[in-house]
Amino acid sequence: MTQKKKKEPKVKEPIKIRFKNLANGNKSIYLDCYVDGRRVYEFLKLYLVPERTSAEKSANEETLRLANSIKAKKVVELQNKAHGFSVGNGRLKMNLLEYIEHYIARKQQNTGEETWTVGRIYLSLHRHLKRYSGDKTTFKHVDKNYCAGFIEYLKTAKCWIKGEILKENTQELYMKKFETILNSAISDEIIAVNPFKYIKPENKPKKRKTEIKFLTIEEVRMLENTDYPMSRNVRNAFLFSCYTGLRFSDIDNMTWDKLQVDNGVIMLKFRQKKTRKWEYLPLSDMALQYLPPKGNAADSDSIFNLPTNCHVNINLRHWAALAGIKGRVTFHVARHTNATLLLTLDVPIATVSKMLGHTNIRTTEIYAKVIDKSKLEAMRILNTLAG
Repeated sequence: MTQKKKKEPKVKEPIKIRFKNLANGNKSIYLDCYVDGRRVYEFLKLYLVPERTSAEKSANEETLRLANSIKAKKVVELQNKAHGFSVGNGRLKMNLLEYIEHYIARKQQNTGEETWTVGRIYLSLHRHLKRYSGDKTTFKHVDKNYCAGFIEYLKTAKCWIKGEILKENTQELYMKKFETILNSAISDEIIAVNPFKYIKPENKPKKRKTEIKFLTIEEVRMLENTDYPMSRNVRNAFLFSCYTGLRFSDIDNMTWDKLQVDNGVIMLKFRQKKTRKWEYLPLSDMALQYLPPKGNAADSDSIFNLPTNCHVNINLRHWAALAGIKGRVTFHVARHTNATLLLTLDVPIATVSKMLGHTNIRTTEIYAKVIDKSKLEAMRILNTLAG
């Protein structure tokens, strides 16, 4: 006689979004909170209106997004309390590294992405802080002297993968992320003030402007004429990026179902991982030639099947050397290359900005300045030939 499988108990949500019909036809949104055995209702002063037009439908969607955002924040606050992150006399005894792990988990919950994708920099910061002061550090130890000491540590710290001394821009990045963690701790009422506030700006690592590295059309041709059998996926993905301007993260997440045909033009529908915005990008014939054959792949399968960004850059270094290209080539160089190629071909800067998915045209203007500088350099060379 077979035993019936016991049903697993459903996990009850502590907070639910509910609606109340109003006399004017609108719906009032409120939170139904069940905490410590007690039910509490919180009206958000947000309302849904009857959807008679597309504008009203869009307004309702935005209102629901806001309501869900408020709900998510409330859930996190309850979790903080359940895991000992609430206000109390012992809050300064909280372990710093454990709090960073909790911070990364919260970011993962809010974005729905993998932990490594969301918290890559924070995980690296976690490693450096552990190396700097061990794994027993609590917020009681994190004062001005602790932060100043961490800045000094960063000056001689080495990259985990390459073993090189951290560049100043990387030092500045880790410091900024640590500041973000401490600001979060203020919001969670663990500490009252960010100790970095007491460190003079001249004693902090500075972000230096780095030269934008891009390939000329001649160098792109050199790469196209150089096979790289060790990883043709890396080769094709890089050239695809040269002709689309897509970031590594966006290409790495490309699946076959994101390719769509609109009036005979193949479009890529994707959500930028950096800005979280949905984009529609028409693909040129030059870009399409570097898509691998689909074969028996499912629509949800990845198109390029790339290794990590770090390993991709190692492959690019070898491939560029084989092609005779000098200088450091990383995957992001392809994005720079696309921008400069388009501007060199006199594509309007506003169009280039939209194709790259920039939220601010000033970001695109940086490439325009690079092109102007290149034109001036070309003129100087011509002048020497005339002499």
